Amino acid sequence: MSLNLDAITKAVTEAKSKAKKRRFKQSYELIVKFRDFDVKNQANRFNMTITLPHALQGKEPKICVIATGAMVLAAREAKADAILTREDIEKLSGNKKEVRRLANSYDYFIATPDLMVLIGRVMGQILGPRNKIPEAIQPNADIKTVIDRLKRSVRIRVKDQPQIMCKVGTEDMDPKQVAENIAAVLSEILNKVRPEQLRAVVIKLTMSSPVSVNPFISR
Repeated sequence: MSLNLDAITKAVTEAKSKAKKRRFKQSYELIVKFRDFDVKNQANRFNMTITLPHALQGKEPKICVIATGAMVLAAREAKADAILTREDIEKLSGNKKEVRRLANSYDYFIATPDLMVLIGRVMGQILGPRNKIPEAIQPNADIKTVIDRLKRSVRIRVKDQPQIMCKVGTEDMDPKQVAENIAAVLSEILNKVRPEQLRAVVIKLTMSSPVSVNPFISR
């Protein structure tokens, strides 16, 4: 079943028209609810990081790089939001308060493979439940490409309710760009569930009323 980008764009525009002007930049939120979906089945508790076509302008995820050697300089040049070294991680040992602060401050962590065991020992107990275990990258990887990809990414996860929620744009983005981001998320979801299992697809701004949309092209 094909996605109807025009219908999604129209719903995005409608959601924006329903939102009152605020003193902060509002985000577009996508809510997808499922039917005939047993959340007790571990196979249904999917957990995905999805790369969007368009970054969330002004609301990009924050990236923390944990590395040594040349990768530290490369991460600095790639404008990582934070850079930690082996020494920094070792100093965190036993300091759960600071590890918790880091876990809450950054959306994604990436690290070189040689540091993964140390990170797991020092930070794993806190990063794990938050679904923030670092993505391992090789020392010769193009760190800028990895950071740029994560800056355009959102994470979706089914927990104890048959639904997912994620940000898909900001109010100053073109509605078609937001619609393309929504389509990217729905396409990934449809790799996991059948179209008829989508009970509702809802779009809203942070402070607007929700707008339901049928995202499929009618036959």
